[in-house]
Amino acid sequence: MKAIRTILVANRGEIACRIMRTAKAMGFRTAAVYSDADAQALHVASADVATRIGPADVRASYLDIEAVIKAARRLDADAIHPGYGFLSENAAFAQAVADAGLVFIGPSPQAIAAMGNKAAAKRRMIEAGVPCVPGFEGENAPDARLLDEAHGIGFPLMVKAAAGGGGRGMRLVREPHELTGALVAARSEALNAFGSDELILERAVSNARHVEVQIIADTHGNCVHLGERDCSVQRRHQKVLEEAPSPAVDAALRARMGGAAVAAATAIGYTNAGTVEFLLGDDGQFFFLEMNTRLQVEHPVTELVTGLDLVELQIRIAQGEALPFQQADVSMRGHAIEARLYAEAPEKGFLPQAGRMLAWSPPAGRGVRVDHGLMPQQDVTPHYDPMLAKIITHGASREEARRRLLEALRNAHVAGIASNRAFLIACLAHPDFVAGTATTAFIPAHFAAPAAPGVDAEALALAAVLLFLASAQALGHAPTETWSSSGAIAWPMKIAREASDRKAESLTVSVMRASHYLVTHGSVAHEIEVHADAGAVTWTWQGRNHTARWLIARDVLHLALPEADFAFRDVTYAPPAADDAAGAGEIRAPMNGKIVAVQAHAGDRVEKGQRIVVLEAMKMQHELVAQTSGVLRQLSVKAGDQVATRQVLAVVSAD
Repeated sequence: MKAIRTILVANRGEIACRIMRTAKAMGFRTAAVYSDADAQALHVASADVATRIGPADVRASYLDIEAVIKAARRLDADAIHPGYGFLSENAAFAQAVADAGLVFIGPSPQAIAAMGNKAAAKRRMIEAGVPCVPGFEGENAPDARLLDEAHGIGFPLMVKAAAGGGGRGMRLVREPHELTGALVAARSEALNAFGSDELILERAVSNARHVEVQIIADTHGNCVHLGERDCSVQRRHQKVLEEAPSPAVDAALRARMGGAAVAAATAIGYTNAGTVEFLLGDDGQFFFLEMNTRLQVEHPVTELVTGLDLVELQIRIAQGEALPFQQADVSMRGHAIEARLYAEAPEKGFLPQAGRMLAWSPPAGRGVRVDHGLMPQQDVTPHYDPMLAKIITHGASREEARRRLLEALRNAHVAGIASNRAFLIACLAHPDFVAGTATTAFIPAHFAAPAAPGVDAEALALAAVLLFLASAQALGHAPTETWSSSGAIAWPMKIAREASDRKAESLTVSVMRASHYLVTHGSVAHEIEVHADAGAVTWTWQGRNHTARWLIARDVLHLALPEADFAFRDVTYAPPAADDAAGAGEIRAPMNGKIVAVQAHAGDRVEKGQRIVVLEAMKMQHELVAQTSGVLRQLSVKAGDQVATRQVLAVVSAD
């Protein structure tokens, strides 16, 4: 084995920072690569050396194998760790690293290839005796063959990209008439994400749990499993909450699933860290889904319950060391839960969000771990995955870990960009999650159309006072100057929620005495005591004291309350809004991105809900549909165009 001195991390964001943290602790020099969009990123600042790899587009930067190899040579790296995503499961990349005389910190190219294609991997697992979901995995089958096979499998079924994961190129098909459209959409998304549009079909296992087993194998023939993780809470087939151990797995089932995972890895001569994913039915039967030949996003929960550093083990195995323990030595202590904090709007179908993060304050405390790669005033771009951070907690029991995670999320501060923080809190507090009974149907059943957090009288009064104070300060007035000979002056205000269709609220604010205010909304008046400092505010409402974080940027108040984040604007003197009826037929870009398909022509008759254009942003494809039936009067884009947020893409003249 070649001696390792410098490890280049061929990735970005929180996983690059996390790998460097362990590498530095082991005494290795670390090297980073960055695109133009990441020049000021935390993973760049965290590395000992760094080099530019290309433009923001992943295809010309983080997915460019030749550019990564050249960067490794330029930075005198001896080894490359791929992280997850990007090139981590690319057999050609692993081979190119080896051909360049560098150490690949991961499995062999042959093992990656064996599991890189879902169809081939499933055939291999069937041969190895690993239980698999019934379906069809014929090689490069055309749509006509898939349509025929689907009727034999039965509905509902899953359409999956054969070459990748992460929910991309995946569609749930409930009825036969939905299949043709699902195949077209899945092929397009798979081709853009993985460079291959090959698809497979699988029976949809209803009310199942998504349980995966972490394995670790060295080059001396030792392979063990490190227990399981429950990843059932998902949206768009992407994980949101993960935990270890699974509430549904006892010691006997753990041994069976762990044995199957080790058998799967042994069948392909696997080395290094990997994850074997299963669907677990409520009858205790489990089926092989896929094997991820890399480190998983959710690996911290396994680390917290086993006390092992998976990245350290990866590096030691890549250096030729044997595992320092056997299966009997592995034990799980306590419980760990991870929440993925995303820049997204759950109330808009979990639409990813791009923009500037004005403030980021990660939570801290006993049993709390936060993996992130964020810098102050960082731009969250549409070029990459919208995950901001992973917040992980560990406790002696599942309930202790859950309570700690709830408190950690309540203390996390994200300002300037929409996030799923309130949604995560709602999931963790739901009775089914509390009871440990959540399946893959959890979000579709309970949060199919999550609403934006509502503003109660307390939040509205606090926002009004903070905006009032900011306005008074801007005008050079002290709040106590708002008295007249007849008493307190009632200052009229209009407050609107930023980026919301809700109507502005009319109210008045009166200064009763220093730090004491009377806020009147409609016919109801509330007293509130407010003490605001830079970044922090304390207030008293109905005899209870509270604290929160706040800031004002570009005339927008960003208020982070424990359960939710809000943004308000004072529109008291704003001009009346124009009649929006004319814009009802407009199709606008929800974020910056690239048009990958246009599925209608100007002059066409279209129906409400019909797909018009497909936008690719943040590693996902977003289908933009007509909001009304009528004639497509204007079509302003074509495939390949880059578009900006809120740009008008098409206009439908309504019937």
